[in-house]
Amino acid sequence: MLATLRLLSVFLVACTTLNAYADCPQWPATQAKSEIAALQKQIGQWDDAYHREGRSLIADELYDQSRARLNEWRECFKLPSPPDPLRTVSGSIAHSIAHTGLDKLHKAEAVETWLRDRKDVWVQPKVDGVAVTLIYRAGVLHQVISRGDGVRGQDWTPSAQKIGAIPQRLTQPLDMLVQGELYWRLNEHVQVRSGSVNARSTVAGLMGRKTLDAAQASGIGLFVWDWPQGPAQLPERVGTLATLGFATIEPYSHPVADVAAAQKWRDHWYRSPLPFATDGVVLRQSQRPPAERWQARAPYWAVAWKYPFAQALAEVRKVTFKIGRTGRITPVLELKPVMLDDREIKRVSASSFKRWQDLDIRPGDQVAISLAGLTIPQLDSVVLRAAERTNLNIPNADHFHSLSCWQPTPGCESQFLARLTWLSGKNGLAMQHVGRGTWEKLLETRRVNNLLDWLTLDAPELANIAGFGERSSERLMHSFHNARRRPFAQWLKALGLPPTGQAQLPDSWQALAQRDTEQWQAEAGIGPGRAAQLSAFFRDPQVLALSETLHAAGIDGF
Repeated sequence: MLATLRLLSVFLVACTTLNAYADCPQWPATQAKSEIAALQKQIGQWDDAYHREGRSLIADELYDQSRARLNEWRECFKLPSPPDPLRTVSGSIAHSIAHTGLDKLHKAEAVETWLRDRKDVWVQPKVDGVAVTLIYRAGVLHQVISRGDGVRGQDWTPSAQKIGAIPQRLTQPLDMLVQGELYWRLNEHVQVRSGSVNARSTVAGLMGRKTLDAAQASGIGLFVWDWPQGPAQLPERVGTLATLGFATIEPYSHPVADVAAAQKWRDHWYRSPLPFATDGVVLRQSQRPPAERWQARAPYWAVAWKYPFAQALAEVRKVTFKIGRTGRITPVLELKPVMLDDREIKRVSASSFKRWQDLDIRPGDQVAISLAGLTIPQLDSVVLRAAERTNLNIPNADHFHSLSCWQPTPGCESQFLARLTWLSGKNGLAMQHVGRGTWEKLLETRRVNNLLDWLTLDAPELANIAGFGERSSERLMHSFHNARRRPFAQWLKALGLPPTGQAQLPDSWQALAQRDTEQWQAEAGIGPGRAAQLSAFFRDPQVLALSETLHAAGIDGF
């Protein structure tokens, strides 16, 4: 059931309405060919590692989104369908009854549509493990076959005979075949909190070994999710399997009449402690067609409803570099909008300039994003790099520091705006109705070319600026006037004075400006590094010029 997670991504795309042509990349033919080939190659590597080696190189949801994107691009540029993702995993042992796989739904509306004309539907957790066929002869375990490509798999019998969770002998001498999931046992696992924790890869890796020791075997559990030739009704199948010696799945099998009932169990298993990892729920009709008619493709009688994406695949449209008040450079990725937990995400920070350099993210790259604390978008990784790399105007980190950019000269616009925003903000002069947008308007009209030019503005001048009416100009002038009366210590912080800890500072600029590094270091809580920063601040020519402006304006302390 669950090892088929990636099998039918093509069907997922077919079942999901993709407005491919509306969002087709504007690539020339040569670039389209290279970009699509790069994504296909990467998906091929993921497929081979996942299905043949049992290793997940990428989160399942990112894989699904990547394959959907590949199909969208192929449709945009009229290219043939990609190769079968299971082409490398077919084993030597034929399944007498095919493994069907599952279509995957992500939205409640799609689930509601699927349920509309169906009756006697049951819900089960979608256990995150590896799918197998178990064959019994006269009640004795005869053979265990890996899912493979759904038609042929590998013989896992020697390892399976060591796994205590697999009944080696049934309570009745029956000839029977069941399909189920080998999973890695977890203790009180909460999916919403811990994710998949590579549980599937652990089991796949162990089953792929030639030998399996007792400790490893004891960590593997079995969830039987189908008895193809068993009783016609699901409850009877579940009950009989338990009496035959299989671990009961009755607590994980519930009838659902509508999408609300399915949603209830989906949410419950997503947030409740379980002995295995899950990645959604499976909705299945109690009755199915005869097993002999099953095929290695998604059936009409069962479907997977995946959990909300923990990560989204996003295309980078633009990379901008935000330079803060202290000269810190923060790269920001402008994204093609994506939905994550019902939120539209358009941009994400790369956290630091160093991290961006290490990742070397450029427009066209595909990145994985998630929500930190369920609210703040964060960059997780680069999933695929664009085949054609875009040149960027990258700032030189050596040019920006705590004493750079006191005017909006070319290249300094971002840091200077950050200085103005800090000055008027709650950590500075706490100017009401004055924020980043205010300063941007004043900068656009060249009314502010210095950190303190606003001191000389008057109401008529403001009223002539587009975006400032008479009322807003008066309100702004009132805020400017109140700022003049702020205490000296508040003005120091507004100008960008480095932190002084618990040091007791005199209320005089001259007294502070006369201190040397040793005197600063003698203050409580100020070390050598901070002392050097404070000394440099009071000796910087640009800062000294600001102090003279404030002295001439009659600001207290200057």
